[in-house]
Amino acid sequence: MFAAVLCALALPLADKPAAGLTPISVGTLARKDPVGYEKDIVPIVAAKCRVCHEGKTREGDYDMSTYAAIVKGGKRGAKVIVPGNADASFFWTSSSHRVKPIMPPKSESNPLTPDEVAVFKLWIDQGAKGPAVEVRTRVKVVLGLPPESVKPVRAVAISPDKALIAVGRGNQLHLFEAKKGDYVRSLTDPDLKTPQGKPANAANVSLVESMAFAPDGKTLAVGSFGEVVIWDVATGTIRRRLTGFADRIVTLSYSPFGLRLATGGGAPTEDGEVRVFNAATGAQLADIKPSHSDTVFGVAFSPDGTLLATAGADKFVKVFEVPSGKPSKSFEGHTNHVLDVGWSANGKLLASAGADNLVKIWDYEKGEKAKEIRNHDKQITRLVFVPRSPNFLTTAGDGVLRTWNVESGGTGRTFGDAKGTLDAVAVSSDGLLVAAGGEEGIVRLYTAADGKLVKALAPPDAKPSK
Repeated sequence: MFAAVLCALALPLADKPAAGLTPISVGTLARKDPVGYEKDIVPIVAAKCRVCHEGKTREGDYDMSTYAAIVKGGKRGAKVIVPGNADASFFWTSSSHRVKPIMPPKSESNPLTPDEVAVFKLWIDQGAKGPAVEVRTRVKVVLGLPPESVKPVRAVAISPDKALIAVGRGNQLHLFEAKKGDYVRSLTDPDLKTPQGKPANAANVSLVESMAFAPDGKTLAVGSFGEVVIWDVATGTIRRRLTGFADRIVTLSYSPFGLRLATGGGAPTEDGEVRVFNAATGAQLADIKPSHSDTVFGVAFSPDGTLLATAGADKFVKVFEVPSGKPSKSFEGHTNHVLDVGWSANGKLLASAGADNLVKIWDYEKGEKAKEIRNHDKQITRLVFVPRSPNFLTTAGDGVLRTWNVESGGTGRTFGDAKGTLDAVAVSSDGLLVAAGGEEGIVRLYTAADGKLVKALAPPDAKPSK
């Protein structure tokens, strides 16, 4: 929401909406007390804006996870909020449908109500004051369905037997045949309802954020907002749910023999969440605290399953013993969010990917950086090692999928064709197939040896290309 497509020109006044727009009426507020940022603004932003504007997903480079970020605005640098003047503030004129682009888009099912529009207007007219201190307040979030226009691929996984490719697109979960890329079916929760009680016709209410096949290929773990759903792949039914999370689960990892499942996530600017579960029963084995002081974007078990590496928005890579959660090592050196982490096949090296456009290689035993490599122009969003190989793959905001060698630091093949940011990558257990997708909503399947495109896996409801 509130994508920062901001004009450098003066914005039209609120009493003169752009042609073709139907402004949302301003509700009448029966209140004398000032509008409070934490009390009144945060709940609206959390419920209706952050699906598109927090963490790695920041449409228009507009981050809405904190007061400072909201006021700062998006990539064009124009002022989103003019304290004391809502009519000149894009934050309000766009969300109240008085200027284009309107936010949320017409395709979204949860536009602001007249009372919410009135709260935003009054807050800005009163000076758009923030908290005296950026307080970490746990706000109850009531989720609505994501906008129709928001269908990114945040997660992709290839089954261990190389039979299926699972794709999380928006809040949908699609399965494709891996050999030719043909669509097989979608996994849908028949009991899933929107907050209004309507059938969701989806796998989750919110976006699919993470995904991992169990090593035996029988189950598929899918992370979303506040829960991990364990699907029976053969029957398409839900085996169990893991709940009680504070925010999105943006990363998942099964231990090498499938005995444990690790989850990572947490709300932006709050303590990160790292938990370890018994994969067979769903019983929680460990809630690692403290782990990171911000969202955890990457978790990865060591090859022997005794250690868990984590990567967070606090710029750290950390390693913990499992299941005890005892800290083992901590690696510092990234200058921005660390967005993923992985282990080399021999367990001696770690590779981490950052929003500083860098891959860093760490010597685990020595506890120090071994090398630093750069070959992406934008943030590196995901990293996955090729099984039984010194090679790994990365995706990035520059739309490039690339292979690397963890020992030499050298770069190998580059896979083309993607448009926009890539956010998800998977490699088959034999290292022969690679799948990647992102904001475009398309997953491309490649043969690893020559980089040849096998097929672009479009959503099943996509119109045939002309």
